Amino acid sequence: MADKDLEQDSLFREVDEELRQEQFSKLWKQYGKYAIGAAVSLVAAVGGYQAWQTWDLNRRTADSLQFAGALQAIQGEDAARAQEILGRLATEGTAGYAVLARLNQASLIAQQGDKATAAAAYFAIADDTGVDEIFRNMAVILGAIQDLDRGSPQQLTSRLQPLMAGGSPWRHSARELTAWLLERQGSSAQARQLFRELADDVTAPPGIRGRAAEKLAMLGTAGS
Repeated sequence: MADKDLEQDSLFREVDEELRQEQFSKLWKQYGKYAIGAAVSLVAAVGGYQAWQTWDLNRRTADSLQFAGALQAIQGEDAARAQEILGRLATEGTAGYAVLARLNQASLIAQQGDKATAAAAYFAIADDTGVDEIFRNMAVILGAIQDLDRGSPQQLTSRLQPLMAGGSPWRHSARELTAWLLERQGSSAQARQLFRELADDVTAPPGIRGRAAEKLAMLGTAGS
């Protein structure tokens, strides 16, 4: 420890002497190149980040314009043109526009009457861990709607079950679809209970509450 203290004292004295003798030029010659290198690296990093920001903004702007073109094609009932643009965005677009493109691709397929393919497209999004959870859960709901009459009730119910929790923004839709699936399996009593809960839930959207009340009346009339 004493030796280390002596070494530190010696170092401090040397630095003090260097400064008092105004040998800054010597220090600059010795270490200046490192300071310049650090400054250059900093400028390059800042410039690179700004360049990336500009590139990213330009790319998202281009994707926005393409997506708007796809929506115009959909409104103009030009499905082929819309699918062409959406297909390009789905594979080459930035993350947000890519998933929007995929959702709209599935929607177009559903509009053309191919429910099985549309459901598969939605579930592919739902199973893609690279997609934000809110969109994955939306895709589960949309896929279940398309597969409601033909898909496996057990598999669909399994997909919907996590979305029925109280904190889920999709809980009302998930419960309504699950009730329909329960009825399809012959579990009318359980279906009736879910429809009753939805009809009485003031937080549920009016459309879901109305459909639940109608279905509850039908199930009640059937007496099953």
